[in-house]
Amino acid sequence: MRILTVGAGAVGGFFGARLATAGQDVSFLVRPARAKALAVRGLRVSGQGEELRLTPRVVTADAVGGPYDLVLLSVKATALHSALADIEPAVGPGTAVVPLLNGLAHLDPLVARLGAGAVLGGVAKVVTTLDSDGDILRMAPPAVILTGELDARPSARVDAIRSALAAAGIDSPATGDVVAAMWHKWVFISTLVSLTCLMRGTVGEVNAVPGGAALGPALLAEAAAVAEAAGHPVPEAELAFTTSTVTAPGSPLTPSLYRDLVAGAPTEADHVLTDLTVRARALGVATPLLDLAALQLRVHEHRLAAGRP
Repeated sequence: MRILTVGAGAVGGFFGARLATAGQDVSFLVRPARAKALAVRGLRVSGQGEELRLTPRVVTADAVGGPYDLVLLSVKATALHSALADIEPAVGPGTAVVPLLNGLAHLDPLVARLGAGAVLGGVAKVVTTLDSDGDILRMAPPAVILTGELDARPSARVDAIRSALAAAGIDSPATGDVVAAMWHKWVFISTLVSLTCLMRGTVGEVNAVPGGAALGPALLAEAAAVAEAAGHPVPEAELAFTTSTVTAPGSPLTPSLYRDLVAGAPTEADHVLTDLTVRARALGVATPLLDLAALQLRVHEHRLAAGRP
């Protein structure tokens, strides 16, 4: 299988490195600066017992070299527009594009640009980050990609993708409705983002103060109500997992959106939270806490747009 991983950051770099190490034909589409860094240092993954070192095959937007069998789209939502133009030459009649972004706002632009037949649903479950050297640090055990046809029908191409992922040690269990799975991940990440960004702290720091442990479940209740109104109720097991995650004493956990926020960088706020609250209004679901988190992040983005840190 000929695979293009769009981005070699914490998510795309991790999954691409796993696939390349397992013998798949993997190329990484990266910006020139990242290509230069990878040529010097290579692609490195460590943590949780993982030690991968490879010299990746990289391509840049001026020479993508398509078409590919599979495109793993792992960019931040803030880079989606430019990434769409970059990957268009990579997509042929038989290409499957699996986006690994949070939320659902990316699906319509992908389908409009690449065609409904090319786009699958996708969910990534992995806890990784880039360190100061640009290496990938794996911080927790999950290494999961869920994928499937957007209309939930069985397909041979999904089976082939899942087999390739499994051969690389990436869990890819069958999912009957990948759009529902995307909603469920969205509920999890929007809860975690809202908790940490509203309180400007780690999960453990929030839970260490009086009243802090009640905020995560309250945010989760709002996000889950939106998913249920949209026809995708979150299973009890996933609700229990999210509850335990956001109420864990001493947890150092923060999402990447929070880390972008405290670094004074642009965030995926519109993609993760604003879109969710807009859908909540359309569905008649009240989400005052999520609205507050989205408003705070919009202030941050407005400040950046005005050139103020």
